[in-house]
Amino acid sequence: MSKVKYYYDPDTLSYRKIEPEKSKRYRNITFFILGACLFGFLGLILLLNTNLVNTPRELSLSREVKNYELQYELLNKKMEQIEEVLGNIEERDNNIYRLYFEANPIPDEQRKAGFGGINRYKSLEGFNNSEMIVSTTKRLDIIKKQMAIQSKSLDEITKLAEEKEKLLMSIPAIQPINNEDLTRMASGYGWRSDPFTKARKMHYGMDFTAPKGTPIYAAGDGKITRADNNSSGYGKHIRIEHGYGYLSLYAHLSEYNVKPGQKVKRGDLIGFVGSTGRSEAPHLHYEVWKENDRINPINFYYGSLSPEEFENMLKFANQENQSLD
Repeated sequence: MSKVKYYYDPDTLSYRKIEPEKSKRYRNITFFILGACLFGFLGLILLLNTNLVNTPRELSLSREVKNYELQYELLNKKMEQIEEVLGNIEERDNNIYRLYFEANPIPDEQRKAGFGGINRYKSLEGFNNSEMIVSTTKRLDIIKKQMAIQSKSLDEITKLAEEKEKLLMSIPAIQPINNEDLTRMASGYGWRSDPFTKARKMHYGMDFTAPKGTPIYAAGDGKITRADNNSSGYGKHIRIEHGYGYLSLYAHLSEYNVKPGQKVKRGDLIGFVGSTGRSEAPHLHYEVWKENDRINPINFYYGSLSPEEFENMLKFANQENQSLD
């Protein structure tokens, strides 16, 4: 209910009621309605341009964006774990595997290098979360590259391991006659007295005294290159080419159990002790060659002798006695 207004009339000394003009009343009503409409329109625009009021679709998209942000955060945490595991593998690869097999370490600059040239992430730019998406994608690409490099490195290590195993099996690393079959270790590598001339002469092998017919075994994997009596002084002898520059020679045999061109494994029976050629008594004269130089065979018995047996052999081998050939 509108208020009634009065004014004081000094002529009559009384209060009179103010009667508003109809035109003024209508004008006030019109201004009020226009003002209300204007403020209502401005309020609507303000609400539409703020987050106070969103449509169902906008709310759905907002939830979807937040979900993606959460997924990216979880993905980055998983990548941190992958990077940690991968870093551990790379460290062992460089400092253990590649070091053991004498391969050059792979530098970190190569393992963790980025991608130069064109901007491969241009399609991911221009969005609200572009920085996060580009950063995560780059990180993922670097991890993929690291894994590819590590995979190739492990392939290389596998080949090196196979080659190392082949090398270890090829080196003449066992005594060619079993200890229980030995009468004695007659002579070692070094200067010895010649049994025929009695002159001091370099003895380039080791003499194992054993009864005629005692089995002789291949000291390492390899290929029989000779099994004949055509080398002066050796009599019936066998030569095994082991590869990697190694060759072993077995002389003064009574019989062969192999033929030229045949492949043998370490421990295979190749012949029997005899006294053919320039020999004073039944024994095996055994030599090891490396790059065409004859070297001391005693350094290659780690595959068949205990420390005590090796020390005992070393004692006899170092005695400057008379050789048997």
